[in-house]
Amino acid sequence: MIQNNQPKLHQISSQKPVRKLPEWLKRPLPKGSGFHQTTSAIKDLNLVTVCESAQCPNLGECWSKGTATFMIMGERCTRRCSFCAVDTARPKPLEKDEPLRVATAIQRMNLKHVVITSVARDDLKDDGAGHFARVITTVRKMHPDITIEVLTPDFKAKSECLDLIYEAKPDVFNHNMETVRRLTPTVRSVSTYERSLMVLNYIGSMKNPPVIKSGFMVGLGESKEEIKQLLQDMVDFKVEMLTVGQYLRPSQNHHEVIRFYHPDEFLEIEEMAKQIGFKEVAAGPFVRSSYHAELSHQRLMNKGCNS
Repeated sequence: MIQNNQPKLHQISSQKPVRKLPEWLKRPLPKGSGFHQTTSAIKDLNLVTVCESAQCPNLGECWSKGTATFMIMGERCTRRCSFCAVDTARPKPLEKDEPLRVATAIQRMNLKHVVITSVARDDLKDDGAGHFARVITTVRKMHPDITIEVLTPDFKAKSECLDLIYEAKPDVFNHNMETVRRLTPTVRSVSTYERSLMVLNYIGSMKNPPVIKSGFMVGLGESKEEIKQLLQDMVDFKVEMLTVGQYLRPSQNHHEVIRFYHPDEFLEIEEMAKQIGFKEVAAGPFVRSSYHAELSHQRLMNKGCNS
């Protein structure tokens, strides 16, 4: 149940932006040998992580446990989404040895489950899909028993690009919806609500598809009814796994936080999602696309779902 001193989901649209972090959104500083080993591997191999570029609040926890989310194709994005901390600038050329460096980092970190994401590369003819597929293939060749989760841009919903990703055989295909339909034009750049649903449905409709995963943020001004519709749309378009987290404003130049959801409210959203039909749900203030991704995937497999 939502605590009496917390506003209900449907009340948020009339509230003014908030600035002060509540107690449940404060994180301890990173520590331990695992953190330093992860830092060393990433630095030595000159790799980029979304943990750093997107200012993820879970960096300390995940790196201390020896996990990180690799962000390929550079740290400059061709899109300018109002929620995202990743830099928008002219990208540098692709690095041909990046697939091997990612695979080597996985070996050094002894990962059993890896999450690979990327910036949007609208400057490339194939939007970077070919390079993304090469990373997956190289990782699979060096680590045949690893489970590979990818978090991709929309590739403008080009079938030839999505085919490259599917043919590389990731175990989990993730593409985030990010927010509800009404807020998409102000929160996302270039991407559209309908296009993202098309991407998820396209991969999910393939023969022997990977697990289909998506996620969104709360705190941007959405209503309970809009959340419910988003959840229904995602299930209708083949999504099996869901992540829901609190939006945190990277800077004063980014979209404002309309309000912070209490942890109890995430439980309410989680229950709603399960009732609508999601097979695996991770919802909470600090949940991000790759947060505890290995555990979520294991839970789904243990339920006897898609493999």
